[in-house]
Amino acid sequence: MPVLSSLLLALTASASSALLPRVDAPAPFNSSLFKDLNVSRGLNYHYYAVPADTGKLTLLFLHGFPSTSYDWRHQVPFFQDKGYGLLVPDMLGYGGTAKPLDPQLYVSSLVTRDIIDILDAEGIEQVVVIGHDWGSKTVSRLANYFPERFHSCAFLSVGYMTPALFATPFEERINLSKAVLGYDNFGYWDFFSSEGADQIILDHLDSFWDIAYANDTTTTITDWSPLGALEAFITNDTKVVTVDYVTPEERAIQMEAIRQGGLAAPLNWYKIARGTLEGQDDKGIPQENALIHKPIFFGAALRDYGTVSAPIFLAGALVASDTDSSVTIREYNSDHWVQMALPDEFNGDLLEWIESLGLDA
Repeated sequence: MPVLSSLLLALTASASSALLPRVDAPAPFNSSLFKDLNVSRGLNYHYYAVPADTGKLTLLFLHGFPSTSYDWRHQVPFFQDKGYGLLVPDMLGYGGTAKPLDPQLYVSSLVTRDIIDILDAEGIEQVVVIGHDWGSKTVSRLANYFPERFHSCAFLSVGYMTPALFATPFEERINLSKAVLGYDNFGYWDFFSSEGADQIILDHLDSFWDIAYANDTTTTITDWSPLGALEAFITNDTKVVTVDYVTPEERAIQMEAIRQGGLAAPLNWYKIARGTLEGQDDKGIPQENALIHKPIFFGAALRDYGTVSAPIFLAGALVASDTDSSVTIREYNSDHWVQMALPDEFNGDLLEWIESLGLDA
């Protein structure tokens, strides 16, 4: 990745979270445990930090789109009560973290360095890292760029993304998904990457939230994934029955976080993947780190038809590891949001896996 110009850095600094509303996740998070860090490239990261008890590991939780650290509200008290250290950032573009508008600032080589800066600031040499959705891409690249900083890696709903994944042109990915699945599961990336998509979503936020948390996940196949389908669904203000595991109060909190921060910045995670930026950036990954040399946990969501985590990423979890690594796979009768839909089951499985590793902090 070429060195960014001083002008670009100046523009980035102007979008730091110092100029934005402070966003702390409510209970069960303890507001006094949130911190802010100006990472080495001049961007502010807002994150939840709990020190580990003696002999306990620190767990790093990375969320995806369109979320904040609040996605991990069922995991934070569970592992905090057991003495584990926690680092739970708002990822770049979300919550109380900086929201630069230049897509180039979201490529993995830069975002992973930001995360390492947080570990360094906290004086933590190694962590167990857990990612969901686009958070799984960051877990993948942390394993590629900084394998020495992780005891092990866990992926939820979305599995390991190989360095070659984004080298495939977007149109070829669409054609391949149609051939394999019988439907296009990448088409919504086109809408998310289009000019003005952020405002369209905000103007129809209730409809967007409904389909993101639809009770009937097969609506993903017809109304979310195909080219043009999602934009048509929300601009018509279509309503569907939503999941019952998110309370009205939690929905209000999540939607308010989206309204406060906007979606122009978060959609850059799609722009770099829809275009060529991420594929070009991934060329910098050392070849010897293309496989993960640490234990892997993969939680597959059997009713997630957008990421299709069961058939695609189950195989990917095995391909990602080398002969020296162990792979633990758990399947969940769940939609995309496993950590919210089945928190007790997922937390128990994750704890069992962590304890089985026999790692010392």
